[in-house]
Amino acid sequence: MTRVVETVPLEEIDLSDPDAFVERVPHEWFRTLRREAPVFFNPEPDGPGFWVISRYEDIREVHRRWEIYSSEIGGTSLEDLEPDQIEARKSMIDLDPPRHDEIRRLIRGRFSPRSVKEWEDQVRRVAREVIEAALPKGEFDFVREISSEIPMRIFADILGVPQEERRYIIEIGDHLLGNQDPEFARPPEKPEHRLLPFSSPAALELFRIGRALAAERRKNPRDDIITQMAFGGLTQREFDVNFVLLATAGNETTRHTITHGLLALIENPDQLERLRRDPSLYPSAAEEMLRWATPVHHFRRTTTRETELAGTKIPAGAKVTTWFTSGNRDETVFEKADVFDVGREPSRHRGHMTFGPGGKHFCLGAHLARMEVRVTFEELIPRLKAVELAGPVDRLRSNFFNGIKRMPVRVEAV
Repeated sequence: MTRVVETVPLEEIDLSDPDAFVERVPHEWFRTLRREAPVFFNPEPDGPGFWVISRYEDIREVHRRWEIYSSEIGGTSLEDLEPDQIEARKSMIDLDPPRHDEIRRLIRGRFSPRSVKEWEDQVRRVAREVIEAALPKGEFDFVREISSEIPMRIFADILGVPQEERRYIIEIGDHLLGNQDPEFARPPEKPEHRLLPFSSPAALELFRIGRALAAERRKNPRDDIITQMAFGGLTQREFDVNFVLLATAGNETTRHTITHGLLALIENPDQLERLRRDPSLYPSAAEEMLRWATPVHHFRRTTTRETELAGTKIPAGAKVTTWFTSGNRDETVFEKADVFDVGREPSRHRGHMTFGPGGKHFCLGAHLARMEVRVTFEELIPRLKAVELAGPVDRLRSNFFNGIKRMPVRVEAV
C-alpha cells in the first residue's frame, strides 16, 4: 500500500504544470490546499495566474453562482483566449443562461433516467460482446480492447454516428482532449486554426463528420441526437462545437473511469473479492469508481465582479478553477477519503462531484455513465478468474484529464 503523504509546503504546489500529473495525481497538494489555503492563488509562467478552489462546499458554491462565476466570458479551460477565440469555441459547457439552457433543453431528454434505462439491455449486450472478444487473448491493452470500446459503441448509436466511424472518432478525441501530451498534440497549421477547439486541426475532421451526418439527417431524419441538433435551430458554429463536445466527452470520461476502476480493483484485491462475494455492491462500486477516478480534474470559471469566497477576496475578471479531484477526496465529506471502498455508503445530500457539484452545468450524461460503469463490471468480474497488470500503466500528460492511455493486463478467464 502506498504511503499517504499528508502535506507539502505551499510553495511547491504548481497546478499549471501538466508534468505534475504524469506519474500520478498529486493528492498531497490538494490535501495541503484544503487544510491551509482553500482559496489559493496559483501563478502561471506565461499567464495571469488562477485561483484554486479545493474544498467540496466551496466548489459547490462556485458552480451554483453562475452569475458571478461565468463559464462564458473566459471559457472553461485554463488557456487564455482572445475574444474571437472564445466566441468561436462556445459549446454548451462554455455558455451561461439563457443560451446554455436552450441548447441543453434540445438534447437533455435523451439522457433522462427513463431514457437511459431503455438502453440498459443494449449496454449489457455490447459489454458482453466486447469482454468475451477480449478475454481469450489472455494479455491485451485494457483501454483499447474494453474501456474505450464499450462507451463509444453505445454513444455512437445514441448520437447517430456510424459504428464504422467510432475508432476514428476515438483517435480524433485523443488528439483534442489529450492536447497537452506530446503523443497526441497537433499544433495549429494555419492562422485560422486558432479559432478551433483546442486550436487543433483535428477538430476539422469532426466538423466534417458532423456536417455530413446532419446533411443526411435533414433528408432522412432518425431517432437520434444528430437529427435533433440538425433541426434544432443551431447555427453552423453551434452545431460544430457541440458535435465535437458530444462525440468526445461521451467516450473519454467513461472510458477513463472504467480503466481507473479496474486498476483500483487490481491494487485493492480485497475489494475485488468483496465484489465477487456480494454482487449487490456493484451500484455502490460504480459510484466509488467515479469518485476515485475523477476523470476531469477541474473546470475554469471567470468572475464577473469582485467577490469573496471562504473569507478570501477574488477580483473581477479572475480565473477561478474548481478541482473536482480535490473535492472528491475532501475529508470533511468522505470518511477515509483516500481508501477505495466498493461498499461506500452514499450520502443523500453530498455525493461525489465527478459529474459536477450541481448547478446549471451538471453533466448531461451522468445517468448513462453510471449505468455503463456498473454494467461493464457486472459483466467483467464474473468472467475473470484472475487479473493483473502486464506492464506499466501509461498515463496521459494533462492537468485537465485524469487519463490512462494504455493499461496492459494479463487475465485468466473463468
